[in-house]
Amino acid sequence: MSRQPAFADDAIGCVVGSGARLLRTASRLSDTAVRAPSALPGWTRGHVLAHVAHAVDAYVWLLGLAHTGCEPGPRTDAAALASAVERDALLPADGITTRLRHDLDRFSVRARAMPAPAWERLVPAQAGWRHPAWYVLLRCLRELETHHLDLGTGHGTGQWPDAYVVWALDDTLATLRAQGFPLASVEAVDLGRRWSLAPEGASVAGAGHQVLGWLTGRTPAGTLTADRPAGLLPRPPAWPQPPLPGWGHVGDEP
Repeated sequence: MSRQPAFADDAIGCVVGSGARLLRTASRLSDTAVRAPSALPGWTRGHVLAHVAHAVDAYVWLLGLAHTGCEPGPRTDAAALASAVERDALLPADGITTRLRHDLDRFSVRARAMPAPAWERLVPAQAGWRHPAWYVLLRCLRELETHHLDLGTGHGTGQWPDAYVVWALDDTLATLRAQGFPLASVEAVDLGRRWSLAPEGASVAGAGHQVLGWLTGRTPAGTLTADRPAGLLPRPPAWPQPPLPGWGHVGDEP
């Protein structure tokens, strides 16, 4: 078997660490706490954990496709996935945690078994756009870190690892730049990073996790330093979005 490229080793390690932190939080929740509202409107904490488990399961499917070039069984469609989340959200706390642990274990095993060339194979996101298999690692990391915050158990943006924040800012701001989002510049003062987006527009600065929290709709603009009042800053679009420029849509010629 060919050796894992360094980026895959690093990203798998980040996913494993993020998953372990989420599992520790989930394991401390009682049945009552799991039924309590999350930070996402209309969802309990059980919904959030069930959603993450099924998302990780979908990423395992994508890695299986990249590994062999063949679909590893039927793919769960959006309607079936929504029904499964509603069903599993009603499980006892230990049942949801067990399901999540099982899917995370399957993900790490599948990722570590990937031959190096398979990471470049294009796979289809459920929304219809394509990306290389290595991007699955980053999508999974984003899923874990974002929804850990959404549980509303005290895990804030300040607990997001720097490696995740840097990747997510690079990815998100590249997309916003391609879309012509009216921000002139963004600075993550603690990370020593600055991004130029548009010829005109607002400039914002703050700790990287605060900037990412605002761009993802998780924290208010008032946490940032800006050259205009927070109420006059542009509203970031729904997040996450397919990366732009990306790798095309399902059905496009490679």
